[in-house]
Amino acid sequence: MVLNARPVNSGVMPQRGYDISDLPKPNIFRLVLEIAVFVAVVVADAYGLVPITQTIFLLPLIWIMLRLRGERWSEIGFARPDSFWWFIVVGVLAGVLMELFAVYVTTPLISAFFGVEPNYSELKDIRGNLTLLFLFIGLSWTLAAFGEEICFRGFLMKRLAQVFGESQVGWIVALLLSSVLFGWGHTEQGVSGWIQEGLSGLILGILFLSAKRNLVVPIVAHGVSNTLAFVLIYFGRYPGLG
Repeated sequence: MVLNARPVNSGVMPQRGYDISDLPKPNIFRLVLEIAVFVAVVVADAYGLVPITQTIFLLPLIWIMLRLRGERWSEIGFARPDSFWWFIVVGVLAGVLMELFAVYVTTPLISAFFGVEPNYSELKDIRGNLTLLFLFIGLSWTLAAFGEEICFRGFLMKRLAQVFGESQVGWIVALLLSSVLFGWGHTEQGVSGWIQEGLSGLILGILFLSAKRNLVVPIVAHGVSNTLAFVLIYFGRYPGLG
């Protein structure tokens, strides 16, 4: 289902009566530079060179890059849509289905193919620990649901699509490339883990595009998916805990 988001009216987006072709085209060199900086942070994080998490470094960088362009957060999809509560419902349902599909379908298939489960052993302390459960759920909604969706679906997909003129093909390429990078950014989970995360990124990207490039649905879906995952980990019913 294609959902309608509130149109953005700013100095960058076209106003009524203007053709989009009248807008200034983004500088390709600047786009590539911004994407390169983004990728560099993800790569550094994958090699353990970034403390805590990449998100706390990406978000300030994205804020700076948006400010330098005179863009608003709404222009990368971080805005309240008209059908806000409908978006919430869709996000909740998508998040539950996405996690159940991952746990009971794709993860077992990927693990069987590579002969190894994803490595989630660093999360095993959550099992039976209610305090850690709520702590990780809170961090997940802040850093993963909001943070990663703003970074990967909002900013990165937008910049990649702009490289290709924001055409339909451009957005498809952006979806695929951002999903690969999102998955690879979870290399600590092993090959099965990062492929599964790449598939999850692909689904979240499809939700983003289906919601007319509004981030509410993927943010909620991501948060609900991770919440369900942590609850399953708490009860010891999650693969790869060791």
